[in-house]
Amino acid sequence: MALELIGETVVETLIGELIKAILDEGKKAAEFQAIFDRLQSTLISIGPTIQEIERLNKESDRSKETEQLVQMLKDGKELIQKCSKVTWWHYHKKWKYSNKLLDLDESLLRFFQVDMAVQGFRDIKEIKLGQRDPYHLKLGPCQAPDPPPLTVGLDIPLQELKMRLFRDDSSVIVVSAPGGCGKTTLAKMLCHDHQVKEKFKNNIFYVTVSKAFNLNAIVQSLFQHNGHGVRVFQNDEDAVNQLERLLNQIAPAPILLVLDDVWGGSESLLDNFVFKIPNYKILVTSRFEFPRFGSTYKLPLLKDEDAMTLFRSSAFQQDGRSYMPDEDLVEKIVKGCKGFPLALRVVGRSLCGQPAEAWESRLLTWSEGQSIFSSDSDLLLCLQSSLDALADKGILKECFMDLGSFPEDQKIPATALIDMWAELYKLHTGGVFAINNLQELSFRNLLSLVDARKDESDVDGCYNDTYVMLHDLLRELAIYQSSQEPIEQRKRLIVDLSGDKVPNWWTQDNQQPFGARLLSISTDELFSSSWCNIQTPELEVLILNFQSKENYTLPEFIKQMEKLKVLVLTNNGPSPAQLINFSVLGSLPSLKRIRFEQVRIPPLCNTTAEFKNLEKISLVMCKISEALSNRSIQISNMFPNLVELNIDYCNDLVELLEGLCDLVELKKLSISNCPKLSALPKGIGKLGNLEVLRLRDCVKLSGLPDSIGRLHKLSVLDISGCLQIKEIPKQMGELCNLRKIHMRECWSLCRSELPASVMNLVGLKKVICDTETAKLWEPFEYHLKNLRISVPEENINLNWL
Repeated sequence: MALELIGETVVETLIGELIKAILDEGKKAAEFQAIFDRLQSTLISIGPTIQEIERLNKESDRSKETEQLVQMLKDGKELIQKCSKVTWWHYHKKWKYSNKLLDLDESLLRFFQVDMAVQGFRDIKEIKLGQRDPYHLKLGPCQAPDPPPLTVGLDIPLQELKMRLFRDDSSVIVVSAPGGCGKTTLAKMLCHDHQVKEKFKNNIFYVTVSKAFNLNAIVQSLFQHNGHGVRVFQNDEDAVNQLERLLNQIAPAPILLVLDDVWGGSESLLDNFVFKIPNYKILVTSRFEFPRFGSTYKLPLLKDEDAMTLFRSSAFQQDGRSYMPDEDLVEKIVKGCKGFPLALRVVGRSLCGQPAEAWESRLLTWSEGQSIFSSDSDLLLCLQSSLDALADKGILKECFMDLGSFPEDQKIPATALIDMWAELYKLHTGGVFAINNLQELSFRNLLSLVDARKDESDVDGCYNDTYVMLHDLLRELAIYQSSQEPIEQRKRLIVDLSGDKVPNWWTQDNQQPFGARLLSISTDELFSSSWCNIQTPELEVLILNFQSKENYTLPEFIKQMEKLKVLVLTNNGPSPAQLINFSVLGSLPSLKRIRFEQVRIPPLCNTTAEFKNLEKISLVMCKISEALSNRSIQISNMFPNLVELNIDYCNDLVELLEGLCDLVELKKLSISNCPKLSALPKGIGKLGNLEVLRLRDCVKLSGLPDSIGRLHKLSVLDISGCLQIKEIPKQMGELCNLRKIHMRECWSLCRSELPASVMNLVGLKKVICDTETAKLWEPFEYHLKNLRISVPEENINLNWL
């Protein structure tokens, strides 16, 4: 039937029918409820505007311009009816129809934001030419939608957000969290809060931005909301200028502009709305952080009690006729949702009205290692969009998926990631690019980056105190994404063993070689170190996570990994475990980086292994005194190309072997938090290539050797927290390349004076110290023209604990 014969309310009728279909069929198709909600919200948002445009098009004999929309609405109704026939166990169909529903939603938004915008530009041109009455154009108001009837766990965030909003020092506030955490709901609650409405009155403007934003359309809607006729904008710059004039007319009355669902890379959009206008506030909701725009409020996930309340509201019908499982079963299902509001709603709806077997089956599949994303496509689609946004960001998506290689609920050392990415992605930049990637993922709420340093000036390429925390559901997303290819073709293999139970593919007689470049194996305290063989000829990174307080046997199959470059071995047990079969590491010709955490290293004199290509060793909370007990060890023969040595929190380290001074290729030596270390080797001056020497928080270290003056390439010296150093050797003045010194909390040193030779440190640019130590340097400021003495405030972050 031709459009003009259907009648004036065709779009209104079809939108109403589509919304009714969503409400009716949603009861039968709980698996699609999250996408139904999203589609319903889209229809409600664009409905009034499109209806008005349709009416005006009919007045101007342009009815055919909405024929495409009419067909989309008809197809959408048919699609929703098909969704109601999909049962919960048909994963393939669920995925297929979920994608079709998302395509429908995006098509509707595109029609509104692109097609309608094109028509708008044409209409504006006609206005300029006098061919059209400008007051026949109308865009929808920027009215804040009502929040949902049930809101859980948002009362405290609402109060905290209001406190920030009412402060004068933050003109832009970004509410940031992963998808499905309730950011939009919180923004709606804020707009309808009585205190907020009392302050901003009628000057609360709510705009949904999304990916395909149109600046012209947003500004037009703001003008229309304020009772102005449609403005004719020559370009985006003109639109922004006119918007600033409009807001200045409203001021000094308080103004609140809410920009909902702003996506990454939209800094240029936000710039267009930031004006120096008194009492003007902007609230942004986003999956991403925009640190350039000031205050960021990270919306927390739900606590256990709130998670249970939200889950019950979705899982149990109000009439009480649906199956009511045991409380213990409900708690386990809720725990599996990890506090994610969207996961709780999606899983709850999918189980609502289902028999006992469906509940028990869901929990059983999770306990057997099947991902929550395998059975809940709505949740996957929501979080997947955050990963899709990484598509044009180089290796950023790969870096995120690598995070799944580390155990659940564990802090991930940034230095371990730096080592991995240096070899996997050629990020040989001292960690700068790797840390930048972590910061980018943090801005996108895909991880939490925790830094325990006292101040940012402590960096100097040292990230020993930087950690990554990954939410369990995001870790599961990373693992799920990594497992979509056939197992032989995956880039990374992530294996989590319980006891000695191994996957079937690992014990097959005709096992084919795996093409993975990264292999992560996590074992629990019941693992007996009985390893099966595995062939990974392309492997470059091996991560072994285990829990033991006694012994841990390195697998024999390591010998076959000829391309292995990085080994990260972490004991999450209560005390350092003895390493067994250490000699297998000596057969790896490509090994460049080793990181050991909480292990007891056997005596090196018991092995004939020579690590010819090893460039970096990191030892954290390890027992190393046995390894260095034999003074006749030729360390330089064992590690002839070692460039970096890090020893952290090794509380049995009393002294360093003199043979360490024969590592002539060494450029970085970092020893920190080793409370028993009392002296350095006298021959440390032989390390002629040393550029960085860190001796942080070695509280019993009594002094620096005189030979330190021979370290002519040394640029960074850190002795902060070395409480017992009483004086600086006069040879210090011979460090001709020294650029930076860290010496806070050197309390014994404060009782003496610096040697006069420090006047020769003409290249010294910065000394980071405390108030007491600063007094030692003040007499030399006149002679050292480039010197800046920095006394930063302490900002100790204990979150990493």
